[in-house]
Amino acid sequence: MKRIVKYSMLTLLVLALILSCACVSQEPGAPATLPATPAPGEKITVKVFHAGSLTGPFEKLKAEFEAKYPNTEVLLEPAGSVDTIKKVTELQKPADVVASADYALIPQYMVPDDADWYLTFAKNQMTLAYTDKSVYASEITADNWYEILNRDGVRWAFSDPNSDPAGYRSPMVIQLAEDYYGDATIFETLIGEHSGITASESNGVWTIDATDPTPDGTKLTIRPKSVELVQMLQAGGLDYAWEYRSVSVQNDLNYLELPEAIDLSSVDYADDYATVQVRAVSGNGTTLYVGAPIVYGVTVPKIAQHPDYGLLFVQMLIGPEGQAILTADGQPPIVPAGGFGDVPAELSGMVTMKS
Repeated sequence: MKRIVKYSMLTLLVLALILSCACVSQEPGAPATLPATPAPGEKITVKVFHAGSLTGPFEKLKAEFEAKYPNTEVLLEPAGSVDTIKKVTELQKPADVVASADYALIPQYMVPDDADWYLTFAKNQMTLAYTDKSVYASEITADNWYEILNRDGVRWAFSDPNSDPAGYRSPMVIQLAEDYYGDATIFETLIGEHSGITASESNGVWTIDATDPTPDGTKLTIRPKSVELVQMLQAGGLDYAWEYRSVSVQNDLNYLELPEAIDLSSVDYADDYATVQVRAVSGNGTTLYVGAPIVYGVTVPKIAQHPDYGLLFVQMLIGPEGQAILTADGQPPIVPAGGFGDVPAELSGMVTMKS
């Protein structure tokens, strides 16, 4: 009898061990450890620095994240992607997540000193946004937009190339248009002939000096962020503005879809996009940008105060919840996300590693 009891106890111990292991086993992409919880009555602030064009989907993602993790409060801080990244790299402002409208800015400015890894998670395309009240709204097409923008009385805009990727991508679209439409005067006509902006060409590279932006109300206006132009469109201060398709969709704007050969949306035209370059001039010097398909990137900086929650936010972004939000907001997600560098084990199974 004693022997039977002894074996029964051993069996119970083995079963308990098996059940314990089963409880902690994890699916690919699950967090390796649960984040620390705050004191009762307190919440952990998860700081997310992101491109202005991600404001719409990230506000929805914030709501889902806070519902799933009620001990958190997500603080969203939108800005132009260059400025967003420089808050971390130059100003040393702590962020738990950094998301850029141009993924290439992360390895350019953050790796290896400020980040060890990054993901590519969404695509986009450049569009020309407008409203029903925009002059010539009933006439503009994918074949005549550059002629419409040059008409008397038309007010149009793009964002600052020094702070916002949409700002250096807009001139790239206009450069690509010259070959596509067979008109070598388009860029000079639209950008090079306006006061307040100095644009010059050398060996195929256009240099744009927008340190003294054109005042409002003139033909061409430049603003620090592309999302600022949305309000100007809606208020009637602009007729047309270069915006990402997602921004146009989220703000219920009319928008002109351009051919893939010039809208920076397709990897099939990557070699063609790379033939155009924009050199942005600021008080701190110049930066050269080369045309490429529009791809968004995200990382958790080394300076993050709550990197565990930052990873949870990234997980939600690249998971089913984030994919659904991005799709609904007119911004196709990259599935699975692309991984570069020392991607944390918590994201394993959710990304495809790239070289």
